[in-house]
Amino acid sequence: MAEILREIGMIARALDSIANIEFKEYDLTRGQYLYLIRICENPGIIQEKLAEMIKVDRTTASRAIKKLEANGFIEKRADAANRKIKRIFPTEKGKAISPNISRENEHSERVALQGLSEEEATVLSGLLQTVRKNVEGDWEYVKKGNKRNY
Repeated sequence: MAEILREIGMIARALDSIANIEFKEYDLTRGQYLYLIRICENPGIIQEKLAEMIKVDRTTASRAIKKLEANGFIEKRADAANRKIKRIFPTEKGKAISPNISRENEHSERVALQGLSEEEATVLSGLLQTVRKNVEGDWEYVKKGNKRNY
């Protein structure tokens, strides 16, 4: 079988590296752009949902959120119904650079899909969603402290 996961990993690391370099000018480092764009897309999201969406553990998400908050990109607000729940919102500073992150993402996607027909891109998207769903089960299982049998 082809080394599909290696290819996916190389693509992901290359695109992440490019974005980290390009977003340095906004003082976004080490994948913080991923968190910021998801917060802008989902204002009021809670930290656990954000971590789940990005597929990172709570500690990693917490670190990134603290840095974004310290740099003025986001703010936490207590939930109206349950004051213990902290909802995360983009600040005006965060909202201002969100379009740049979206444009970079659209550009990277265009570059990545060059040479594929619209139909091929749709098939690839569907296949990758299936792969992601397959992996999510193991991710949830291991995240809860379990060990896979292989």
